Amino acid sequence: MISAIDESIDYNCNSDDTSEEEDEDELTKIIPPQVEDTNETFKARYVLGILGFLGFANVYAMRVNLSVAIVAMVNQTAFPEPVNNNTFEHCPIPNTTNSTIPDKPGEFIWNEETQGLVLGSFFYGYVCTQIPGGRLAEVFGGKFVYGIGVLITSLFTILSPIAARINFSLFIFVRILEGMGEGVTFPAMHAMLARWIPPLERSRFAAYVYAGSNFGTIISLPLSGWLCSLDYMGGWPLSFYLFGILGVVWLFFWMYFIYDTPTVHPRIDRKEQTYILASLGPQDEDDNSPIPWCSMLTSLPLWAILVTMCGNSWAFYTQLTELPKYMSQILHFDIQQNAILSAIPYLTSWWFGILASIFADWLLRKGYLSLSMSYKIFNSIGSIIPSLGLLGVAYVGCDRIYTQLLLAIPGAFAGANYAGNQMNHIALSPKYAGTMYGITNAAANMCGFLAPYVIGLIIEDRDTLGQWQIVFYLAAGINIGANLFYIAFASAREQPWSRNQRLGTIN
Repeated sequence: MISAIDESIDYNCNSDDTSEEEDEDELTKIIPPQVEDTNETFKARYVLGILGFLGFANVYAMRVNLSVAIVAMVNQTAFPEPVNNNTFEHCPIPNTTNSTIPDKPGEFIWNEETQGLVLGSFFYGYVCTQIPGGRLAEVFGGKFVYGIGVLITSLFTILSPIAARINFSLFIFVRILEGMGEGVTFPAMHAMLARWIPPLERSRFAAYVYAGSNFGTIISLPLSGWLCSLDYMGGWPLSFYLFGILGVVWLFFWMYFIYDTPTVHPRIDRKEQTYILASLGPQDEDDNSPIPWCSMLTSLPLWAILVTMCGNSWAFYTQLTELPKYMSQILHFDIQQNAILSAIPYLTSWWFGILASIFADWLLRKGYLSLSMSYKIFNSIGSIIPSLGLLGVAYVGCDRIYTQLLLAIPGAFAGANYAGNQMNHIALSPKYAGTMYGITNAAANMCGFLAPYVIGLIIEDRDTLGQWQIVFYLAAGINIGANLFYIAFASAREQPWSRNQRLGTIN
């Protein structure tokens, strides 16, 4: 046994000579012709998709509500704005506004630096649990890890208003713990998709499930804006209580209906179970062999995914955490208008992501594209076109209409990433998909606190067009450059260190 392990370790650090084309040809042999899917419309994996979608909707609603709520939480009148009549640097305030929101002083006196700390604190915890979450899901099953992650996020969301009013440090601590709970969700779901979803359905299925994050953002931003305008309980705490309670309710459905694998599901149709297992091949569900860290961390295709995800995340978090401030301070939208308009790019991205993933799966089934080429094309669409939209926002300046169009239309193409880098982990190694997603998502979500920090250094309490143009140029440049790295080094081939462990177990 010791020699076998030594051989495995040696093999893990060696390169593989198998050609990309040979591996991708295997895609056409994934589903044996004698095995057919059940004709029943209500399938077990569809239940996983629906509840996974709602789970991500819940956690993202709990993540982004602070971006709107903080506008109502902070006493903006405590920081007088500098007088500057330079119309090139400052957009004129519209002569007529239909604002339905009376100006209310917030409870907290937080300057720009403090607000950046508040917005970024979530990600300190979020990054920490990515890799452990993926590995725990691979070993113990994604059902429990994902469900507990949503529950922890929900409980600390409910506690957020209480903590904020008691002590600032306690509030930061609660936000970090909330981030730690949510940090396991994406890696855990990736591990579940690797064991539940046939390869030719993954792009489409991932788009449905992960689009819950867009849906949660779409619901959370305008609803939080409306709740913040109410007088009941101070307004802004309602956005924390509502979404936190919904997350707790969701957990009961998840724990009853969802199972870790098709083999342990007691109510799954046997034809569907056979179809899934035949499509996926041997799964090593009971194999807890050590992770080949040496090979994994030196895998250039994995680094390609990591780099492009960092580029995507920098652009994403520039919009998610900073766009509401830009809409308020530069374009002078009130809090309800701000929340609704900030949600539009996520609505269009949600729709386009599903359509793009359906199209990607169709191209693969027809054999028009190889899996590797499909990943690279759709990743490029999801990275370059939204970046051009950000450049356009910098160019049009104070034009409110063009700004909205440039955020909504080019921003829609960001959804193509579901058919790009998001499924690439499973292609590299179904066995370690959760761990790999934990690695790449942890790195990518460091942008959750790096982007606000860097933007804060650029703005430096000077909310001017010139400073914000630098912010948009930077986000677009990072995203496009990261995509070029992905095009150069990405692969859809299952890596030798993954295949060797699986075949070793089979033999």
